[in-house]
Amino acid sequence: MESTTLPFLFASALLTLAPGPDNLYLLTKSLAEGAKSGIVLALGLASGIVFHTSLVILGVAALVRESPAAFAALKYVGAFYLLYLAWGAFHTAGSLQLGPSGGRVSYPALYRRGVLMNVLNPKVLLFFLAFLPQFVRPENGSASLQIAWLGFLFALQAVLLFSAIALGAGRVRRFLRRRENAGRVLHTAEGVVLLLLALALLFR
Repeated sequence: MESTTLPFLFASALLTLAPGPDNLYLLTKSLAEGAKSGIVLALGLASGIVFHTSLVILGVAALVRESPAAFAALKYVGAFYLLYLAWGAFHTAGSLQLGPSGGRVSYPALYRRGVLMNVLNPKVLLFFLAFLPQFVRPENGSASLQIAWLGFLFALQAVLLFSAIALGAGRVRRFLRRRENAGRVLHTAEGVVLLLLALALLFR
């Protein structure tokens, strides 16, 4: 398994750092609410990765791929959830000033948000169904155990890289807090990002 670990980690890191819905939302959330909020969100997103890995192992991902109705149902539920979050961000932006804790989502709620954003996106599920088996080698034993290990590694590197993004955004936030109405601008940006993510999930 050692022969596939480094190539897998390299590919995973490139995919994690590539501009996409997870790191884009993580960046805007960390700017709006601070590095700790971003790290908690990263843990939630990584938990979603573990969930999807489990579905790949159980074969549920293959069933979703073969069932247009199941794929569509999950997609619409995910898009509705993102639209709900966007509405909340726009509503908060109407009255928020960027302070130490004003308007901040609680950490448990933010963790759940990260989990649900991944769990309710069928495209993430299908991505892992296509990506993880590429690094499975018959000579390394059980395919299920290999996929479980690879999913864990992907989640681990995602947490580390997402946390680095959150910490960097937290430093920028310290500067933005000196700017009048920065909180409103950042939460409006968060709402726009969530709205775009919902539209991308529906129409891509």
